Amino acid sequence: MDIDREPIETLVERHDRKHGVQEVRIPVPFGEIAAKWWGPRNVRPIVCLHGWQDNAGTFDTLIPMLPDHISFLALDTPGHGYSSRIPHGMSYQPMNVFYMLNFVMQEYGWKKISLMGHSMGSVLVYAYASIFPTRVDFVVSLDALKPQVLSNGVVVTMLAELTPEHVKADLRNQQTSEPPSYTYQEAIDRLYNGAVNSITLEACPYLLQRNVRKSTKFPDKYYFSRDSRLKYGTGFLWSQELNLRLARNLTMPFLFVKASESPYWEKKQYYDEAIEILRSNNAHFELQGVEGTHHVHLSHPERVAPIVSQFLRKYWQKDENVSSKL
Repeated sequence: MDIDREPIETLVERHDRKHGVQEVRIPVPFGEIAAKWWGPRNVRPIVCLHGWQDNAGTFDTLIPMLPDHISFLALDTPGHGYSSRIPHGMSYQPMNVFYMLNFVMQEYGWKKISLMGHSMGSVLVYAYASIFPTRVDFVVSLDALKPQVLSNGVVVTMLAELTPEHVKADLRNQQTSEPPSYTYQEAIDRLYNGAVNSITLEACPYLLQRNVRKSTKFPDKYYFSRDSRLKYGTGFLWSQELNLRLARNLTMPFLFVKASESPYWEKKQYYDEAIEILRSNNAHFELQGVEGTHHVHLSHPERVAPIVSQFLRKYWQKDENVSSKL
């Protein structure tokens, strides 16, 4: 299916200029974390984490609909978007994001952090906020909630299958050859079909902007630049008992928005058990449903923005003690 769109450089960059978005880079030991800063720079922003193999562009359509006196810092997690990859010979582990968030807090001198996540980002937010509850003042989670619970047999099979594939991907990264390249329309189609209709064609350019680079071999073609090792990660592999233990630590204001047409990726029983604890243990927990797919916040942000905005008006407070680096 074709869409009539300008080149992604023009479409998304014009969108960012309209909303005063600034590109920032945060140093980390293996390179840098890339991010998009929305809103005033003298306000501690809400740190936003995207989904698996997505990037900071996932929030491009939602954030402009949120209160404009609030700042947002949408990160590309390592290996995604414009952020550095981890070194050769290493694998992506979800707990590495704990260190990344601590690097961000240290860079700007924050004592607290506000978090918003989608999909994988929501899972990471759940884990970080429950392990470091005194550092997190509130949480917004979009569609996904917590680490998946897998059977022992699935875990063993997954490790046996993914480990050799990860080694192959790591070796490919060490080669200098460019990955396969595509026309802009072909790249849109691959992203659209890969998301299994979760993202509308009109919304695809916002993710594609940070997901591809121009080919050095073929004019007017692009290649996908995210680290292919990301495909072979295993997630937290935590037990339900640990997930529920951590749920009891989530006593800060917590908004969870669930899309009606999105799966749970595990037995719904595990999700329901976590929700029950959050409801009984956290007076500031809110569960809201919206019609749409897993990427409803990107494809139909008008359905999600009023819910998030109402939550932020209740719980967001300006941090007067922000670093001069802002």
